[in-house]
Amino acid sequence: MGYILMAAAIFFGDLWIKNYVEKEFPENGEREKLKGFLRLRRHYNEGAFLNAGQRKRQMIAGLSVCLTLFVLILFVFTLGMKGNTALKTGLAMLLGGAFSNTYDRLKRKHVVDYFSFGVKWKWLSRIIFNISDFGIIIGALIAALSVNGSK
Repeated sequence: MGYILMAAAIFFGDLWIKNYVEKEFPENGEREKLKGFLRLRRHYNEGAFLNAGQRKRQMIAGLSVCLTLFVLILFVFTLGMKGNTALKTGLAMLLGGAFSNTYDRLKRKHVVDYFSFGVKWKWLSRIIFNISDFGIIIGALIAALSVNGSK
């Protein structure tokens, strides 16, 4: 049950933040926090990661639905298995993030991103994230390492 709650917390937490950002932040407005390390803003991503495929939004949304369903099936399958805590944790995080961004693609027609890092590396400081992105990235990494480590 804890894994389902983890996925739900990522989904609903990110959804709440996205709704807050849409109401409270002007588009392209920015607020700095933590002495400029964290930059809060509202950005609409109409594609996949880094706006890839933004001219093919329907294809990206369809792919997002398919991949989310695939992860959901894997997740449900692993819930019935004993052990595999790291794999279940990774899939729960990945699924929570995938549900949130897929929901955005279907409902809003774009993904709402809202923070970036004020760091010296320009390539990283230009990327705008949301919590779901971290759920997807960290969850996929944990799941992959858990599968690789079990061999």
